Amino acid sequence: MSTARITKENWWALVLGGVATIFFGFAVVFWPSLTLLALLYLFSAYVLISGVVNIMAGIDTLGRDDSWFLSVVLGVFELGVGLYLLRHTGLKFSTFVVLIGFTLIARGVIEAVVANLSRRASMKTRTLSYASGLGALVAGIVILFAKKPQGVSFVWILGLYAIVAGTIHVTELTAGDK
Repeated sequence: MSTARITKENWWALVLGGVATIFFGFAVVFWPSLTLLALLYLFSAYVLISGVVNIMAGIDTLGRDDSWFLSVVLGVFELGVGLYLLRHTGLKFSTFVVLIGFTLIARGVIEAVVANLSRRASMKTRTLSYASGLGALVAGIVILFAKKPQGVSFVWILGLYAIVAGTIHVTELTAGDK
């Protein structure tokens, strides 16, 4: 989500989404005894917060931005994934990996499309949005298509993506589009 989608009144939504992503990334990378259930709860919390932020951003730009619906679609998708994961805590690891992979791919594609459609955004903001979208897309593809998802590599890819993406989203506030 780019700052072109966030108004001066709700800049905190971008900060909240970015900080939640950074916290998720650090928790995943630096919590060595992380269990699958703990990871499931962390990822669920992350996508629920991200979903709410994306829906708010989309609704806020309703009628002022041609791509407002993409943020709403991404937000609803993320909310659905988060709620599904919370409701089905006993799911198989392979199913969890697929859900994370598709979530990251969807986020990457939608962020890139929104960055392309946000012509009023500065070049710096659009570049940061493209970078975040590309990072999500690559992380999702690597996680989804790994021959045999291994716990450590899977967690490192997910955690490092989250740290970088969260930092990018918070950095977008300084891009000059507020």
